[in-house]
Amino acid sequence: MNLSGKKVLVTGAGGFIGAHVCEALLAAGAEVTAMIRYTSHGTAGNLQYLTPRTREALRIEAGAIEDAEFVAGLTAGQDVVIHLAALIGIPYSYVAPRSYLRVNIEGSLNVLEAARRHGVSRCLMTSTSEVYGTARYAPIDENHPLQGQSPYSASKIAADKLAESYHRSFGLPVVIVRPFNTYGPGQSARAVIPAIIGQALCCPEIRLGSLTPVRDLLYVKDTAAGFLKAAAADCPFGEPVNLGTGRAVSIGELARTILDLMGLDKPLVTDPCRVRPEASEVFELICDNAKALATLGWKPEHGLAEGLAQTIAFFTNQPRPDDPSRYRV
Repeated sequence: MNLSGKKVLVTGAGGFIGAHVCEALLAAGAEVTAMIRYTSHGTAGNLQYLTPRTREALRIEAGAIEDAEFVAGLTAGQDVVIHLAALIGIPYSYVAPRSYLRVNIEGSLNVLEAARRHGVSRCLMTSTSEVYGTARYAPIDENHPLQGQSPYSASKIAADKLAESYHRSFGLPVVIVRPFNTYGPGQSARAVIPAIIGQALCCPEIRLGSLTPVRDLLYVKDTAAGFLKAAAADCPFGEPVNLGTGRAVSIGELARTILDLMGLDKPLVTDPCRVRPEASEVFELICDNAKALATLGWKPEHGLAEGLAQTIAFFTNQPRPDDPSRYRV
């Protein structure tokens, strides 16, 4: 599928990955409807970081993914739907698990049903490497067992299975895109890399949770490119496809790498309030991306040092949080 001239709905467009996907779609010539979360402040989330000319090319619509009628109305007439709207914070899922069921499961159901009723040519559902839980083997391919080690991951497993069921039951042309840990400019300050950078800029020490978990870190431009490939390539429907680098680093090593790139030397401190419950912590996530290469023709193009340098440059030029050391759930 050539995306030029295609009408594409992106849910969660005001989010970190969503804004980058919208930008990439516009560059590919698509006509993009950007669904953002309605707030009384009228803000557009990460779409604020796009150039004014890019924002003007978007059709921006505010609403709630839990509103089935609203989602159906936006889906009418679309060729492709890319569903990114979700609650993603793992720590907050311990506090408000029912919210994750409503947004991540019911919201996904609304998108799938709207895509089915309006006959879209392709529907992309965003999964997460967290559905795998701690690796039983590494690197992790798409056949790895799914393990719900947090309410967040359980909600995403349910959404993935709904997507699979809509393909098997109704023939919906759905692709389950499963990114590993995405990072880059515009990410929430609550995420680990922005948290490290923010503390490195302002604080005498870097306060983190466990330093030993291992993560496969994917630069957001590569993630967005993977979504566009999944929207256009001749790939199998009803199945997940991993997006990751196949390389991984521990959180402690990551923090030291960031400090080195910033020319700083500060101690790393484990903050007990940031540590996940032991049985909920995912200790190792390393991607097997062979399927993405074979079916999408996708592979990452940015190395960790390059991606981190661009991320550091972005956050260095942003307003500082009031207290970067304070843990935000």
